[in-house]
Amino acid sequence: MELADWLNSINQTKRNLIEEDASLIKEYPPFIINKCLSGQVDTILFANEMNMYHQLDKDMQYLFYLNTLRKKKRFSPWLRKDKVKDLECIKQYYGYSNEKASQALKILTKEQINFIKKRLDIGGTK
Repeated sequence: MELADWLNSINQTKRNLIEEDASLIKEYPPFIINKCLSGQVDTILFANEMNMYHQLDKDMQYLFYLNTLRKKKRFSPWLRKDKVKDLECIKQYYGYSNEKASQALKILTKEQINFIKKRLDIGGTK
């Protein structure tokens, strides 16, 4: 059973997969389902509720979503942290952590960043 099958049964088909095969509940990924459903405006509160009651059995969590969410086609792209281009240069030049380098990057000008890149350039091919 794939993640898309679980999400389609919760969101679109409303077909109870556990009723068809009870052994499938072992494959149900509650954390990933909560993360996927938290990306939608109409399901974020339900996902938060399941996060608060994470100790519930997998079948109870699945049936909660199956019976409470309205039938709707939902798609949310997987959330990723953006990679900042010049962050590594700032970290290397000043010896900062990720957090401090991102703060420094906000106050540095383009000219200062270019100066730092030139100072760090050791030549050769990459």
